[in-house]
Amino acid sequence: MTPLNCFHCGEPADGDPPITLEVSGQTRHFCCQGCKAVCQTIHQEGLTGFYDFRTEPAVTPRELTRSEVDRIRELDHPLVQQAFVAPVKAGQEAQLLIGGITCAACIWLLENHMKQQPGVQAFTVNHTTQRARLVWESDKVRLSDLLIAIHELGYTARPYQADEAEQALKSEHRSMLIRLAVAGIGSFQSMMLAFPLYFELISDLPADFVDFFRWFSLLIATPVVFYSARPFFSNARRDLMSRHLTMDVPVAIAIGLAYGASAWVTVFGGEEVYFESVCMFTFFLLLGRYIEVQARYRAGLSGNALAGFQPSVAARMMNGEAEIVAIHQVKAGDIVRVRPGETLPVDGEIISGESTLNEAALTGEYLPETRTPGDIVHAGCINGENPLEIRVTHAGAQTRLSGILRVLDRVQSEKPPVARMADRIAGKFVGRVLILAPIVWIGWWLAGAENAFDITLSVLVVTCPCALSLATPTAITSATVRLRKLGFLPTRGHTLESMNTIDTVVFDKTGTLTRGELSLSEQTIIGSLDEETCVRIAAGLEKQSEHPIARVFHELPSFAVSQVSNHLGGGLSGWYDGQAVYIGHKGFVAEHTLAAPPAGEAGRGMEIWLATDREWLARFRLDDQIRDDASQALQSLRDSGIETLLLSGDRSGHVQQVAQALNIDRAIGEASPEQKLAELEKLRADGHRVMMVGDGLNDLPSMAGAGMSVAMGTAADLTQLKADAVLLNGQLNSLVAAINTSQRTRQVIRQNMIWAFGYNVCALPLAAAGLVPPWLAAIGMSLSSLIVVLNALRLSRPEKRHSGAEPLLGAPEAA
Repeated sequence: MTPLNCFHCGEPADGDPPITLEVSGQTRHFCCQGCKAVCQTIHQEGLTGFYDFRTEPAVTPRELTRSEVDRIRELDHPLVQQAFVAPVKAGQEAQLLIGGITCAACIWLLENHMKQQPGVQAFTVNHTTQRARLVWESDKVRLSDLLIAIHELGYTARPYQADEAEQALKSEHRSMLIRLAVAGIGSFQSMMLAFPLYFELISDLPADFVDFFRWFSLLIATPVVFYSARPFFSNARRDLMSRHLTMDVPVAIAIGLAYGASAWVTVFGGEEVYFESVCMFTFFLLLGRYIEVQARYRAGLSGNALAGFQPSVAARMMNGEAEIVAIHQVKAGDIVRVRPGETLPVDGEIISGESTLNEAALTGEYLPETRTPGDIVHAGCINGENPLEIRVTHAGAQTRLSGILRVLDRVQSEKPPVARMADRIAGKFVGRVLILAPIVWIGWWLAGAENAFDITLSVLVVTCPCALSLATPTAITSATVRLRKLGFLPTRGHTLESMNTIDTVVFDKTGTLTRGELSLSEQTIIGSLDEETCVRIAAGLEKQSEHPIARVFHELPSFAVSQVSNHLGGGLSGWYDGQAVYIGHKGFVAEHTLAAPPAGEAGRGMEIWLATDREWLARFRLDDQIRDDASQALQSLRDSGIETLLLSGDRSGHVQQVAQALNIDRAIGEASPEQKLAELEKLRADGHRVMMVGDGLNDLPSMAGAGMSVAMGTAADLTQLKADAVLLNGQLNSLVAAINTSQRTRQVIRQNMIWAFGYNVCALPLAAAGLVPPWLAAIGMSLSSLIVVLNALRLSRPEKRHSGAEPLLGAPEAA
């Protein structure tokens, strides 16, 4: 009697009495109640397609123990969740590491099962990293209930930790190296045995020696096929089961056919064996993939490289002493100490110490910046020469660096349209090759060719569309890495493609073209005191206030002013050198001085007046200054044929002044959010491809109405969340460099696609004509893929930094 296996996990189902369940009209047997329960859940949720598409048996589920459930319940504690949970618009977001996944069908099952759970807004799993992104409404369901739902299917879920992922990556890297080494040794040994046959050096030797050579070659090739080439077979089986053809299908067929035919000839006799070809093209295939993975890893493709910038512990100050605690124990309001050379573990405000910080992980700027008490600093920055004490504002998953990591994960999980198109072309190409290969064999066999099988193998290998499939994703990835180094963070998969078509850039004014903060632009002396004395008196008064206007004077040298009083809505008063002094708006000062007010002059910005009780001393003009790099950046845009437009809600006079200073083509002031949106829709209706750059919540409607939106690094969180990209370092030159990079990316993708198509078009007739042996086909296919990868990596190559804006390549192309 044929033994029964479990329908769910494949283990022997020999229970007495048998455990069965009616599924789709058929009786299914199970090894345990756990497998039966999982199958019943899958059936009730209408997810039985899992059993049709899976390529490996599922993991045997087991019931969680009480202690395991308690440990999962601990993840509901707010302090624990600080390390891996972040608030988002739809609720809460967590990064998880999923265990037990055996094939793509497992991901399909998990995603569909979790989407049916109450309160779940999104659940996606990355097959390569086995990382999951879970978004749920915490007021409707607890996180632990969702994790238990995953465990009940037989999988495991735990919070994602960068160090665990790094270990997994190293393990995969080590495994790939071993496979490559085995294939390399096999190639060398099999070629030594095949070399005499190629040159007919053993034609005078007995047949026993030929058989010995073949059996020894079989012994060498077997571990190469069943160990080194195993990933090709696993991937091909998965692709065939899911009806999605990729490059691994013809490769696996070629290796399997060559090995099988050679083994048959070795055992039962025949003319030709192909063990050296099997070993060689397995080796070259693995070598090409190894170089590709290494190049992508060095380019910073893995988010783990950024995650390593955030320490897992912090030195928290308690009663004047520093104690080392886990980062998830740190909360807002705590004080942490950061020694020289250490990486900041939290976001916060410096309360003690002055030092330089390397903020390259966040902004891409490699030059250290000086930070003093009162400055806001972020996790991931490296402290320079002096210790700092920082009051925590955000820790764990709430830091700015964690937000950047989540954005990078989302971008890398999204496939841009051009990449999906390349995958579709590659799939169709593989299908045509699988039809063409047997036709080639039949044709040469009918022609009486002795090497018909060799030619067929060459056709299968040489036409493998590896380069075609790699042409777009490697270029997109390398460009994304370069943009992040420049301080420009894409937040959507389509960002690079969208930027390439831009012909109009619309800017907001405050905080975008200007710094978004007041500064002292002009001082006019009216009274008997000199300019330096007036400035020092004004600074002495304003240092007693935290008003945004007063902060303009905080960094200026000052005199000691006593008995300072704050007059709400008016200004400040105090005593200096035995006389009363006043600073504030003109009406307030006029009420406290006996002298007649001076005549006013129209000008930009805000006027602040200084006077004693007997005379007017000075007038200070405060204004929002234009960014230092704005003029160069806008000039580069205009030189490339991109139209610029200033669209602001500020008063029209100031908007026109900024537009005139920057030579902006057109400026519209006093525009409401609705008017901004209407203007952008008009531009799009006229055929323009528009990018909107802004930083305020009032810019959200217009940014949504643009073809592409960019938020400044100082923008509100919601604005950054809705944008297609974030300018982390706030430098407009980086925006120019990003558009330049998008154009270079388009060129590299075209070069890669032309090369990939050209190679396959040229190689196919040569292989079909019998001019390319199988081992040479493997070398050609590997070199083709390597050329595509190295060409794409040029995009991530660091370039010499300079003060001017990066010149654009040329006018934008039509979509």
